[in-house]
Amino acid sequence: MNVLVVRLGALGDIVHAVPAVAALRRAYPAAQIDWLVERKHRAIVDLVTAIDRTIELERPSVAAWVAVTRELRTTPYDVAIDFQGLLKSAVLARGSGAAKVVGFSIWHLREKAARPFYSASAPGEGAHVIRKNLHLLRVLDIDDETISFPLATVQSPALTALQARIDGRRFALVNPGAAWPNKRWPAGRFGELAAFLREASGLLPVVLWGPGEEPLADAVVAASGNAAIAAPPTGVSDLVAMSRAAALVVSGDTGPLHIGTAVGTPTVSIFGPTDPDRNGAWSPDDVSVSRFDCCECHYDRKCHASRWCLEDVSVAEVSAAIQQRLAGRARG
Repeated sequence: MNVLVVRLGALGDIVHAVPAVAALRRAYPAAQIDWLVERKHRAIVDLVTAIDRTIELERPSVAAWVAVTRELRTTPYDVAIDFQGLLKSAVLARGSGAAKVVGFSIWHLREKAARPFYSASAPGEGAHVIRKNLHLLRVLDIDDETISFPLATVQSPALTALQARIDGRRFALVNPGAAWPNKRWPAGRFGELAAFLREASGLLPVVLWGPGEEPLADAVVAASGNAAIAAPPTGVSDLVAMSRAAALVVSGDTGPLHIGTAVGTPTVSIFGPTDPDRNGAWSPDDVSVSRFDCCECHYDRKCHASRWCLEDVSVAEVSAAIQQRLAGRARG
């Protein structure tokens, strides 16, 4: 059996699709399972040990779409599964030439125009997006509720450099960045939190930063009174390795948070325009500080209201969440 998985991006969404791909592998251990992903997100898919091959969409252009469709059609896929629910992902799934193209029902699609490209669909049932992805497999008679993240263990120069610098001290990863502006808690508050974290728990706060975010990391370090340090430059494999080694991850709703939960590191998260019950840490032991219920910009990248919902989240509230998580008390 040949299976094509279509989940083009983004980082956190790809992580949330991994348990469904792991379930596919358990159901069909001898299958050829390929994953189609955009080039900029390939690094995380390359770590998924449940797949056989990563197929890369190089760039958003007609030429790239034609090239990747030709590559897909060299494999006679029995089924293509679109975990993204966009028109572009549905078109690529259909363009693969798969005998069966599976996607979410029209009421559970991000773009309803995707539905005509599927030959079979299922409701996107489940409070969490991980469950939604697992339940899509019921179209293939796979009813597997197991959540697992088969991610390879790789060497990380960034982790090696960090460990040499901190001389064996236990550390927490603090991630202040996010692609959506309204998901970002202020750098000054992250700095205050980092100072608390070091004083109250003895954990060394290590501030993560991505492309263009080094000034943000520096601002957090400065606001912490240099209680925190900036992480070395990291790629996705470095984030996986560093998360495995960390004692805690503190982050908004963005890729590093989801990597932390995938590798089983305790997390504390800060949510505004997105719902932690749908997009947050899947473990009941992890703790989320959320303003989703009072937010007026649900799943939009910019605030609609004059008041920014995350502005109401205090350092004391997140500090209490950290104490709760480190004490091992589950969410109430």
